[in-house]
Amino acid sequence: MELTTQDTVISKEFFGDDFIWGIATAALQVEGSCDADGKSKSIWDVFSERKGAIKNGDKPTDACDFYVRYKEDIDLVKELNIPHFRFSISWTRILPEGTGRINQAGIDHYNNVIDYCLQQGVEPWITLYHWDLPQVLEDRGGWTNREIINWFSEFATVCAKNFGDRVKYWMILNEPSVFVGTGYFFGVHAPGRTGLKNFLPAVHHAVMCMGAGGRILREMLPEAQIGTTFSCSYIEPKNNHPWNVRAAQRVNALLNRLYVEPILGLGYPVDDLPIIKRMEKYFHTDDATNMQFDFDFIGVQLYTREVVKHSFLTPYIHASLVKASNRNVPITEMGWEVYPPSIYGIIKQFSQYKGIKKLYLTENGVAFPDEVKDGKVDDPKRIQFLNDYLAEVLRAKKDGYKVDGYFVWTLTDNFEWAEGYRTRFGLVYVDHITQQRIVKASGRWYGELIKE
Repeated sequence: MELTTQDTVISKEFFGDDFIWGIATAALQVEGSCDADGKSKSIWDVFSERKGAIKNGDKPTDACDFYVRYKEDIDLVKELNIPHFRFSISWTRILPEGTGRINQAGIDHYNNVIDYCLQQGVEPWITLYHWDLPQVLEDRGGWTNREIINWFSEFATVCAKNFGDRVKYWMILNEPSVFVGTGYFFGVHAPGRTGLKNFLPAVHHAVMCMGAGGRILREMLPEAQIGTTFSCSYIEPKNNHPWNVRAAQRVNALLNRLYVEPILGLGYPVDDLPIIKRMEKYFHTDDATNMQFDFDFIGVQLYTREVVKHSFLTPYIHASLVKASNRNVPITEMGWEVYPPSIYGIIKQFSQYKGIKKLYLTENGVAFPDEVKDGKVDDPKRIQFLNDYLAEVLRAKKDGYKVDGYFVWTLTDNFEWAEGYRTRFGLVYVDHITQQRIVKASGRWYGELIKE
């Protein structure tokens, strides 16, 4: 399908036959059935019980009922011509105590999901960790406890052993900068911890787990494609004042470089983020080597641009964001700026790392208010967003930068973490009372775009 917007025409053929097209989800956000078949509580099950933690008091108890309706949703993936489906494994379903006893019901469920994907001609991509740490492990320190390297290694081993014979594509962690920053520094996501004393060890242990998980999968699944994913924001200074330029450099180091550079063997970006030097006290012998891994691909996840200015009063980084709502720019329901060149900029930035072999956009999408009218959901603003961002992906590809695939976030309107159910990113509308699905106009557009 071709769509003309202003002077841009998007067509699948421009991206090449080897370009990967997909859609992404996460277990906690879609599965529901939070206490079914031996599953234990995750940090998000517990966090959502806190008064005021989630907007409207929403909980992931039912979500999109994917645990029960997975066939229906995979059928939608097939109907929309989407050949690659990214989903995550719930640690709490596989190892309810975090370690030790394996829950066969959880293994059986994901085997069924994988098998049905393959039956429908859909390639499964597994994310090992998408933020739903077992609460029993959080009670023992969670990501601040160095033992999590061993806990995660056990989880990765169980998944590789049980699913690796049919799954080719694996991702170790999803967006460590988000689950560490919001969950272990700002406290606005699960588990709700705050402060540098929680943040720094959690950063280092997340980096160590990426290396450990990669080595386990490589040893057990030598033919697999192994990657990991990073949340990115394209960073620009408010103006060219040297203070603002340096502030933008610090924020870029925090948001875009902190996790990828150590796994590439470049170490932490201490020069631009001096506070990270305090992390040295969490280092053990050989950590600098063991946090490195030669990944087959890196996934970057981009939604917006952030404009940065110097702020003396902001501790540690002396920088603050200039809110999009104060800049007279188009924004999404999340309050994020709609700025398509941001995806070009982040592809260019990550393409410059020599250690990255392949680069996938493993998440890109948008939340706008959606309404059902006459049994349909028309969402032209989302179609415009996807088209314009894909035009920038195509521009990056034509300019010779690494970009090998694109995954829309997300399949169905889901439990959007602290935003609850109010915020809708899906290509498929979900009535969270009846669980009725309605494919949005954007879903039809994406399906037609990538149709064989």
